[in-house]
Amino acid sequence: MFQLSREEFSDLKSQTVISSRGGARLAAPYAFTEQGIAMLSSVLHSERAIQANIEVMRAFVRQRQMLASNAELSRRLNALEKKYDIRFKAVFEAIRELTTPTEPKKKRPIGFGPWEKK
Repeated sequence: MFQLSREEFSDLKSQTVISSRGGARLAAPYAFTEQGIAMLSSVLHSERAIQANIEVMRAFVRQRQMLASNAELSRRLNALEKKYDIRFKAVFEAIRELTTPTEPKKKRPIGFGPWEKK
């Protein structure tokens, strides 16, 4: 188990809606690693907790498979790029642009602010 860094916590807060009952969290939350979830299996006793643990472990496996497939796709693209010369350079650049994640746009905060002097 580890505590999220400030950057991870900031990203997490920007992706979730703040609850009406608790307001914003002041401290960064803790998260489990895959090994931490596996160790949790040794202390779980209820059927529901065991099933939840199994589903979380499956999610970790799916995430690892997705990361591996993206790495394999990138390797194949590099090999093709070396094989075919400049004729397909524009095609490869377009594919790379489509496969790289874009940075989210900065959102304007909700609410009113002070008037700007002109």
